[in-house]
Amino acid sequence: MSKQLNWKRWENFKKNRRAFYSAIIFGMLFFLSLFADFIANDKPLYIKSQDKVYFPIFNFYSEVEFGGDLKTEAIYADREIQCLILTEGNDDCWDSPETVISEGYKNKTNEGVIIWPLVRFNHNTIADLNVPAPSPPDSEHWLGTDDTARDVLARIIYGFRISVIFGLTVTFFASMVGIFAGAMQGYFGGKTDLFTQRFIEIWNSVPSLYVIIILSAFLRIDFLILMLLITLFSWTALVGVVRAEFLRARNFEYVMAAKALGVSTGSIIFKHLLPNAMVATLTLIPFILTGSIGSLAALDFLGFGLPASYPSLGELTMQAKQNLQAPWLGLSAFFVFSIMLALLVFIFEGIRDAFDPRKTFV
Repeated sequence: MSKQLNWKRWENFKKNRRAFYSAIIFGMLFFLSLFADFIANDKPLYIKSQDKVYFPIFNFYSEVEFGGDLKTEAIYADREIQCLILTEGNDDCWDSPETVISEGYKNKTNEGVIIWPLVRFNHNTIADLNVPAPSPPDSEHWLGTDDTARDVLARIIYGFRISVIFGLTVTFFASMVGIFAGAMQGYFGGKTDLFTQRFIEIWNSVPSLYVIIILSAFLRIDFLILMLLITLFSWTALVGVVRAEFLRARNFEYVMAAKALGVSTGSIIFKHLLPNAMVATLTLIPFILTGSIGSLAALDFLGFGLPASYPSLGELTMQAKQNLQAPWLGLSAFFVFSIMLALLVFIFEGIRDAFDPRKTFV
């Protein structure tokens, strides 16, 4: 029965074309963002030089490995280092790398191989520009650079990954806590319901944004701490609807029969009552997800979010505000947020409809 029910839900989800195609598009974008280090990086994916193979993304290689003098990590964007790799240690690379490379290609003497990612910049790579930053889009920087000469496209790829992982993680833990609290209130009622409800009312009156701003004054805010803080102020959103569903259904005949037969409390709550509350719960989950992503962006925009070393879509929005002469910054942030949040809302609308008992048992 469970397999048939899940299959019916999947069929209902596929019938919602907007949700189904949104899930495909979002899944592809998120899957690609998980491999952001292989898509946007200032280190080559693969190097072959002097009959040796190198993978700079995974390992540290000094200039000495390629015929240089320094024991620090090779800066692969430098033309001298590229010349040493391609010509396998030609000493003339330090004087005229461009000439050596071009002559080598002309005479087909180059034996080294460099395979670069699609975008040859990391999210923190400072580009060597011939114009003041922020620079407009060109053939090298497809979406331009920000005011510190970092590639906008690379920061969007990494920022998209962080925003989605942050939002999904906060939504998962906030939903678990909120559903559990609402289920306990609705099922047991009495003092459990009374005291928990008073606590939630007090907790909801706490200004979350101010608390996070105050804590950032004496705490080093990182990804985990910020995720914990947002979760602490997000879980109450689901308590009300779950509590109402449990209060309504706890006196149904099948629940009373289950109690009379000696079915355990956990089984009644999670197997019999919780599925009835899922439709109302799934209606609010998209708001928690988009709200957590929006909270992250707002805090980054105000300067109280993730550290500056993290790629942030909110920080990109702040730069767009500070650099009105660079419209590509604002347009990039706007379209990324619009597409990402719209796809997420469409997907959860389809999930909500798929779990609706009125459509599942038709």
